Order: sequence, then C-alpha cells, then structure tokens
Amino acid sequence: MGSTTASEISSQLTRLRHQVGAPAVGMVLTLVVVCDESRQYDAVRAASEASREHPSRILAVIPRERNEATRLDAEIRVGELTTGEVVLLRLYGELRDHADSVLSPLLLPDIPVVVWWPGEAPEAPAKDPVGAFGQRRVTDARSSSDPVAAIRSRADGYTPGDTDLAWTRLTPWRSLLAAAFDRPAGKVLDGHVEAEPGHPSAELLAVWLSDRLGAPIRVTDSEGPGLTAVRLRLGDGEIRVERYDSRTATLTRTGEPDRQVALARRPASDLLAEELRRLDPDEVYESAIRNAAADGS
Repeated sequence: MGSTTASEISSQLTRLRHQVGAPAVGMVLTLVVVCDESRQYDAVRAASEASREHPSRILAVIPRERNEATRLDAEIRVGELTTGEVVLLRLYGELRDHADSVLSPLLLPDIPVVVWWPGEAPEAPAKDPVGAFGQRRVTDARSSSDPVAAIRSRADGYTPGDTDLAWTRLTPWRSLLAAAFDRPAGKVLDGHVEAEPGHPSAELLAVWLSDRLGAPIRVTDSEGPGLTAVRLRLGDGEIRVERYDSRTATLTRTGEPDRQVALARRPASDLLAEELRRLDPDEVYESAIRNAAADGS
C-alpha cells in the first residue's frame, strides 16, 4: 500500500481479519519494532517467531529518506510466520518525526504495548514519542557503536518498564551461577568475568555478581566469542564456569568433578520471547545498570 494512511491500514486489517479468520481475537499484545531498513528483515522475523508464544500485532516502524516527499507506505502480512498480524510502516519526509501519530490508530485496544529497538535506541526510551506507548521498552546495547558506554548510560534515562537484551542474555548464566551456590561454598574473595572486549553483558554480570556476593568482580578481556568464563576465588578454592563454544559450559568447583552443563547462545527471537513474558518492572536490572553507571563514572 503506497501513499496510504493509518485509517486505510486499519480498514484493510479489518477486511483481512474477516477473510482469514479473525486472528486479532487471541492477540495478547502489540509489539512495536523501531528499526532502519537494514535491520527490518531480521527484526521482523525475530518478532514473528516470538509471537508464536505471545500472539501479537507487530508494527514495524521504518524511517526512510528524510528528503523525500512526506508519505506513508505500508505492507501488511497476515498468517506468515506468525499467529497475529505484521504491518511494515515506512515513513518518508517529515512523517519520520511523527511516528506516534501513525501508530496510535493501529494499537490494539486494552492490551499491553511493548516497544523494541533492535538497533540504536533513544537515551530515555520512555520519553520517546513511540516509547511512551509501551508498558515495556526493550533496547539492545550490543547494537550501539560503544556497547559498554551504552549500557552504563541506561541508568540516566531509566523508567520502570525499561530493559535491555544485554541483560536478557545473562539469564542462563545467572541461573547457573546461582545453582553453583546451592551448597555452602564459603566466602567469595574476588573474581572476574571474561568476555570479548566491549561486551555489555559482561559489565552487567560483573556488577550483579559483585552486588550479590559482596566481593570485587572485574571484567577482563578474552578472545571470545561473547562471554567465555566466570572465575570466583573462594577462601578454600574456586568456582569456575567456562564456555568456549555456543552450546555447553564446564562448571568447576574445587574438590568436585567437573560438570558439563547446557549454556547455549540464544537467538534474538528467544530473548524477545523471554522479555514478553513479563510486563512488570525488572528491579534487578535497574540495580545492575545503576551499579554499572556508578562503576563507570
């Protein structure tokens, strides 16, 4: 649909809904994806895969050339890789600055809105005109030109409901490390998190561990990829988690046999699906980014 309007898009969605069997009835949220053209294919695919678990109306906002005539182009997909609806909205000219007015008529009534920036994100997501629609606002510091600086800056514009996929990627690591302390292990004296240089998740994992264990945990560089190890020095030994492939890790604890544990790297669709399971504020994430900001100041 070239040179269209939000009302025409809404009417077309209604017509398609009647033709294919009313998928909107079971939709549980509206997922807004804000990205440039180079990211839209992967982002929309990830959102569509996540919507199999969380049926959604997916609205992809794609700013295009500013120097072209102001217009809105739309592409509607129903029943393709998703249980809901997908609308690609390409905004040209001055309309780039008014995405909120385009989105407003397309939001499903009385259900939550989640906004995801798979690329560069605003400094204060909740104050962004599109971000203001969201009960949850998902960013990804790893997509920034300086990921560590980006994750440290998240505290400045934080509003309850914000989160970042750099934090979501840590869920399996945090669960595994917590399980390592199911049995008494003695006091942790210090430790370090190893990761490829500039990895924002390493920064968050180090401050989370430091806060929980009451010990200094620093970040050191490795050859990667991604997070590769956590080493914690105890009064009478060591706990180590080492991952050098994309699927498994080795958990080592002094005096016990090594254990192979599942610790797979997850695709964006799985990370996004995890975030869509909770719409309440993540206070542990808030604490982690505030500690990261304090450490970087």
